[in-house]
Amino acid sequence: MDLLKELEQISEKIKTQRDEIMVQMHLAGLDAKSEWDKAEEKWHELKIKAEEIKDETKETTDELVSKTKVIADELNTAYQRIVERLKAD
Repeated sequence: MDLLKELEQISEKIKTQRDEIMVQMHLAGLDAKSEWDKAEEKWHELKIKAEEIKDETKETTDELVSKTKVIADELNTAYQRIVERLKAD
């Protein structure tokens, strides 16, 4: 399933971004903590949606995949904002 492969790639990219940001935030004194907390909520939501899509016993709808991609895009944007804030420090 191409959608599953694409979602796995997006999820892996976001996981890498997340790990890098966690290190940078520690070093930057957590100035972007509020934004990070909101992004963490989206991260958990994305993981849940991705697991639902991966579960072959459940019917995966285009709407679920589409919503999951929107969450991934929002999370990616939030992570980019956090990185920019950390660079400004």
